[in-house]
Amino acid sequence: MPTDLILSVFSRQPELQLTLFWIFLILYVFTVVGNLGMIILTKLDAHLHTPMYFFIRHLAYMDLGDATAIYPKMLLNFVMGQYSISYHTCAIQMALFVVFVVSELFILSAMAYDRYVAICNPLLYNVMMSWRRCHVLVGIPYLYCTIQALLFTSKIFTSSFCTSLLSHFYCDIISASFMLCSNGQDIASLINGFAIFNGTSTLLLIILSYLLILLALYRMRSAEGRKKAFSTCASHLTVVVVFFGTLFFMYVQPRSAQSSEIDILSSVLYTLVVPMLNPLIYSFRNKEVQNAFYRVFGKKFKVCILRF
Repeated sequence: MPTDLILSVFSRQPELQLTLFWIFLILYVFTVVGNLGMIILTKLDAHLHTPMYFFIRHLAYMDLGDATAIYPKMLLNFVMGQYSISYHTCAIQMALFVVFVVSELFILSAMAYDRYVAICNPLLYNVMMSWRRCHVLVGIPYLYCTIQALLFTSKIFTSSFCTSLLSHFYCDIISASFMLCSNGQDIASLINGFAIFNGTSTLLLIILSYLLILLALYRMRSAEGRKKAFSTCASHLTVVVVFFGTLFFMYVQPRSAQSSEIDILSSVLYTLVVPMLNPLIYSFRNKEVQNAFYRVFGKKFKVCILRF
């Protein structure tokens, strides 16, 4: 059993290493600042203490955790010039990655259900989306994803490795299963089975929610009412399309038709670019978030200026 695993080099051109370091550092800093800002706003501003922003805060937790599980280690490898990861660190990174990515699927489906209740049953919204139900909608997926992560990680890291070369720039669970000597195909099939269930079940719930929303919008007589109702869904729909699109682009196509460059680019999209974009999507043209920003940070900024 190897003590260290060798990660794939992001680029084989040495002259690009410094440029790539700064690009990923800037993207990661934007991701951290954006998601931390969304978490702070939804915690501190009383106007955002609603179920919708409760789910947005948990989405920010997932995005922040997903990026942080991978990119600090990657940036350190750029600096050190050593593209390796210890056996135990790889196991931790893999487990965290599974928890955060799979949980995001269920958070997005819970957000779709929240929009369905808000538009189709507005009079019962406070009853149907009670704080107890909101905590159940995030708590059960967290528990399920943690069990799933521990199952996959334990199966992989209690098996024998035939090689120490990992064909990815982080501890990707599918790539790690292909490194095993004996039961790698069985574990990969198990992972793919859970992945298909997780992806299709959450996507079907999202599609069903939006079909019911579209039906409710069709029945609305007021064009202004339809526009206002749909505007509350636009940000969520954008996030769903970008996130599911990159996941399906990466995992649905056969691995034989998937080059390593496309594989790496797809991974960067849904592990760093999407987490960076989500806070921007939810704050762009969102007056509630913008007003909360001025209430929380604007007053403190003015106080600092006056003291200075």
